[in-house]
Amino acid sequence: MGGEGDNAAHSHGRQRQHVDGKSTMLGFRLGMPVISLLHAVPYSRLLDSKKQQCKERSRMFTGIVQGMAEVVAIEERTDFRTHQVRLPAGLEAGLELGASVAHNGCCLTVTALEGQLASFDLMRETLRLTNLGELEVGSVVNVERAARFGDEIGGHSMSGHVMAMVTIDAIEATADNRRIWFQAPAELMRFLFDKGYVGLDGVSLTIGEVQGTRFCVNLIPETLERTLMGVRAVGDQVNLEVDPQTQAIVETVERVMASRLA
Repeated sequence: MGGEGDNAAHSHGRQRQHVDGKSTMLGFRLGMPVISLLHAVPYSRLLDSKKQQCKERSRMFTGIVQGMAEVVAIEERTDFRTHQVRLPAGLEAGLELGASVAHNGCCLTVTALEGQLASFDLMRETLRLTNLGELEVGSVVNVERAARFGDEIGGHSMSGHVMAMVTIDAIEATADNRRIWFQAPAELMRFLFDKGYVGLDGVSLTIGEVQGTRFCVNLIPETLERTLMGVRAVGDQVNLEVDPQTQAIVETVERVMASRLA
C-alpha cells in the first residue's frame, strides 16, 4: 500500500464509481420542493455561508483512501488517548508535526513522528462520536493525508469532521459487487438522498438508495481491496460524514425559512 502508483490506481477506480453520481445535478437530486426553497434564498447568503464554512476548515480531504495503517501502541488517560500507527510505506514522506491525517475519516493531528510511526491524540469528543475509541493494538484504520492546493479530487471535498456513527445492518454480495446497508440517526437523514455523496470511514461514496432511516452504497472490488470496507460485517459501526456542501445548503435553507415563518 501507499506510494504514487497505488494512489493513482485507487483514484482511477473511484472516479469510475462516482461518474453516475457526479453527472446528476444537485437540484434534481434534491427534488422540486427544495428547488423552490433555494429560489427563495438569496444567492449571496448561500455564498457567504459557504465562505464562512471554508474559513472554519483549514484542512480538506478527498475521500480517496491512501492506505491502511496498523495501530501499534495505545496510551490511555482519562477521557483521552494517544495512539501510534505504522503508516503505509511512502506515506510518511514530507509529513511533519502538526500535519493532518484522516483516520477512518476523522481528522487527527500528528503529535510525534519517527519514520513510518506517527502518533495522534484523541480527545473525549472524538472517542464519543467516532469508532476510533474502539481501536485496539493490531487494529487497522483507513488513512488519508490532507489534500494540497492543486491535488486531484477523485472523490469529493471532505472536512474530516465525523458527525455520527452508522451501523451496518445488511450486506448483499456477489462475485464482483457488494451493496452495504446502513442504519443512520433520523436527524441526519435530511442530508442523505439518492445519488448524494457521503463519507464512510473516510471513503468517498455515492448513495445508491435511501429507505426511511436506512441507506446503501455500492462498492467495486477496488474499494473493497484497498479499504476497510472489504472486511466490514453486519453490526459494525462506521464513521459518517455528510457532504459539506449539501449540509451547508440544507441548513441555510432551514434557517432562512425559519426566520421568514417566525
